[in-house]
Amino acid sequence: MLARAVRSLATSTTITLRSLNYRPLTSARNISTHLAYLAKERAVAIEAVERASQVCQAVFKRLITAETLTKKDKSPVTVADFGAQAVVNHILEQHFPDDPVVGEEDSKDLQGEDGRVLREKVTELILRAIDRGQYAGGPQGRHWTLDPIDGTKGFLRGEQFAVCLALIIDGQVHLGVVGCPNLPYDMSNPDGERGVLMVAVKGQGAFQRRLSTDGIERETPVHVSSVQSTSDAVFCESVEAQHSDHSSNANIARLLGITKPSVRMDSQCKYASVARGDAEIYLRLPVSETYVEKIWDHASGNIIIHEAGGRVSDINGKPLDFSIGRTLSANKGVVAASAKIFDEVISAVQTTLANAK
Repeated sequence: MLARAVRSLATSTTITLRSLNYRPLTSARNISTHLAYLAKERAVAIEAVERASQVCQAVFKRLITAETLTKKDKSPVTVADFGAQAVVNHILEQHFPDDPVVGEEDSKDLQGEDGRVLREKVTELILRAIDRGQYAGGPQGRHWTLDPIDGTKGFLRGEQFAVCLALIIDGQVHLGVVGCPNLPYDMSNPDGERGVLMVAVKGQGAFQRRLSTDGIERETPVHVSSVQSTSDAVFCESVEAQHSDHSSNANIARLLGITKPSVRMDSQCKYASVARGDAEIYLRLPVSETYVEKIWDHASGNIIIHEAGGRVSDINGKPLDFSIGRTLSANKGVVAASAKIFDEVISAVQTTLANAK
């Protein structure tokens, strides 16, 4: 059933690429000639994320209780992970066959007795598409990085998760798309319509649209909050304590004079929330000396924050380095914030971590 659904979703996009009808609001004079060609990449990425999100939502409704297994790192994996990665990789292969992909999943998790039930639902076509995501990354050329379900535990709970796709050129993120199927379109109406897709191309700004495949969708620009004082700020952090140091986060909040409760959610939806001003700060502090962040967990959110007018760095104020390979091995932790308060936030982070030693 899943294989048939995935193939149908992927091949039904030959692709019409309705997103190519998009016209940036930024003056064409401000968009470099070098980046103009990314219009096609942008449209394909939007289409891929939309269709992968459809797979995730369909799997959640039909298969979520019986279709899970555990990877070696103990994080849950679902059929949706593999199906979403297969859909995105298949679409990318149709349009950019020479572009490698750095993806989170590989078909090894479907081998052996533990993966037998899942394997029965995934055809050879899907396995091959999944394994297109095993490129090592690096500082030269162009490649895509994909997290088919960022925030798997949030997905399993029916809460926040994201489908994240980014294009890296010569070690720099030039395009990012984040699909958040369960994020309210308007946080002033949290019980209203859900489903948000954010997209950013380097030098062209960040935009929000409804996560929909029903015709041409209007996009609106997003900007980080204009809050001037950290005492008025809201910060986001991970739900899972093993992903970020909650106690240090609380100490940083006190140092910054923040009295509002933190917003805990899974996935790069936190980046989306900061990008459109729902929150001002996102902290992901190291929980161990050995943990290294993966590029697919941050590439899309990184460029969306920058293009929305915010800043992103590690805990030492260093830009995130996507040129090394599959991990952010040159960085420790992640701090994202609106530009007006970023320096103050970094200072509080460093003070808190120094005092904790």
